[in-house]
Amino acid sequence: MPTFTALTTLMGRDAAYKLGEAMEDLTPEPTGVGVFEVEDGSGLWEVGGYFEESPDATALAVLAVAMEAKEFVISELPETDWVAHVRRELAPVEAGRFFVYGSHDADKVPENCEPLLIEAAMAFGTGHHGTTLGCLNALDRLANDGFVGRKVVDIGCGTAVLAMAAARIWEDQVLASDIDEVAVDVAEANVKANGLDGRVACVEAAGFDHPTLAGAAPFDLVFANILKGPLIALAPDMAGVMAPEGYAILSGILNEQADEVIAVYARSGINLHHRESIGDWTTIVLRKMNAN
Repeated sequence: MPTFTALTTLMGRDAAYKLGEAMEDLTPEPTGVGVFEVEDGSGLWEVGGYFEESPDATALAVLAVAMEAKEFVISELPETDWVAHVRRELAPVEAGRFFVYGSHDADKVPENCEPLLIEAAMAFGTGHHGTTLGCLNALDRLANDGFVGRKVVDIGCGTAVLAMAAARIWEDQVLASDIDEVAVDVAEANVKANGLDGRVACVEAAGFDHPTLAGAAPFDLVFANILKGPLIALAPDMAGVMAPEGYAILSGILNEQADEVIAVYARSGINLHHRESIGDWTTIVLRKMNAN
């Protein structure tokens, strides 16, 4: 069965989500709708839908005009087994002591590593993206330097690969949260697949706004692999939940955005400890200054 896509761009988060919601009411209805920020600092958002039959071009044109979006581009995709394709493309990733792999590569897991199983069908946040790889490298460096995380949280956890990595090397329970219900379900499935039930607890939350997170604070290590805008917005809250001398590992930051993020956190008393760039992305490790 053919698959059709309809894609457009427009300015602003609220308008993009409003357009995405309107697309769900189309006939024929889409099998899925995605809303994504274009990560170039332009303020543009991409809205797209997948259809099992050709979408109504007229209805899409009306929506585009009403929402001040660009004209939709409609394309027909060839039939593809996407999971099989991802399995071919996603080779295992090594980041320090961590080895991220799919079950199709289980025979490649080396000895003396910390294995993290992420299935190809759940491929966002696998370690292949420079942001996740940078976070795993940063965690490995902190552990090599003797740091032990007693209270760790992964904000915007996606697959929970970072939370699981921390749970692999430290004894205390790690918390993982995401604003997206589906992401939380994926995270819980990955935790179970990795045999970390009871070691990683997943909750649905926006930022730190959840009783479980509030009750566990202060944290000595916070992961937040999201985007520049949400990271900047989180700075005051993060300063409030981090323990003195605690660390934050932040990513989802384009290289040219890193200095701005660092400066915002410095104003909250959380200063640069280390930075690493992989491709277009920078991962920063920050440390909270001891007020005493």
